[in-house]
Amino acid sequence: MPGKQDPGPSVKDKELYESLRDEGNSKEKSARIANAAANSSRSDVGEKGGQSGSYEDWTVDDLQDRAREIGIEGRSSMNKDELIKALRNH
Repeated sequence: MPGKQDPGPSVKDKELYESLRDEGNSKEKSARIANAAANSSRSDVGEKGGQSGSYEDWTVDDLQDRAREIGIEGRSSMNKDELIKALRNH
């Protein structure tokens, strides 16, 4: 990977990680996806997981609590739409 910094030994699929980073995903999100893909297959990763309620159904307080749990900065000054966008893009 010329010109790219090695993500470290904790990332199992470095090629996918770099591809996700190039798309603009965060380091944390890219590592989660790359490691999940390495544990199964890339096509299975999108199908994994359960169903959760839509963020639109959550209260602002609940959205702020979730944003705090995952470390989103500036959450206290965000409105509901901004919180939803930040959570989806984290």
